[in-house]
Amino acid sequence: MQRRVAFLSMMVMGLALVAWAQGGAKQRPSPAEKAQCKFSDGKSIQVAYSSPRAKGRKIYGGLVPYGQVWRTGANEATTFVNDVDVTVGGKTIPAGSYTLFTVPDQNKWSLVISKKTGEWGIPYPEGNDLLRADMSVSPTSGPVENFTISFHEMGNGCHMYIDWENTRATAEFTEKK
Repeated sequence: MQRRVAFLSMMVMGLALVAWAQGGAKQRPSPAEKAQCKFSDGKSIQVAYSSPRAKGRKIYGGLVPYGQVWRTGANEATTFVNDVDVTVGGKTIPAGSYTLFTVPDQNKWSLVISKKTGEWGIPYPEGNDLLRADMSVSPTSGPVENFTISFHEMGNGCHMYIDWENTRATAEFTEKK
């Protein structure tokens, strides 16, 4: 009798453990993503971000207001790590770890590289900007459901693309020699 009770207790605990583990394994609504630009000499820029979904919402000028600093993704702040000095908009980003923000607008965006790292993403850490640089804006070829940051490599540089809803914002990075 005691063996049956012990066996049944162990089974219940095992099933509870399996149920708990499956609950913890649920995918985040804005999953973690990464993008990388690899220069011809092997040096790189790496960006880690969370990718929210549009879900039929108005994104720019709605969920993400125009003219305000945005964490550029969801959840934890978007990280920007470069193992070589790079330039963007004629300004230098020394090799290091930073946080990436943007200021979206209808016709032009600003890229914000912040020296403060390790924050959740909001509030924006005023007074910690390393630099701000202009980004060009163009329409995407079709609707983009998943927020995406990607790189297109070219010679000693790369274009960083931020795509979501129907908007692409672009910044050009070059390796500083």
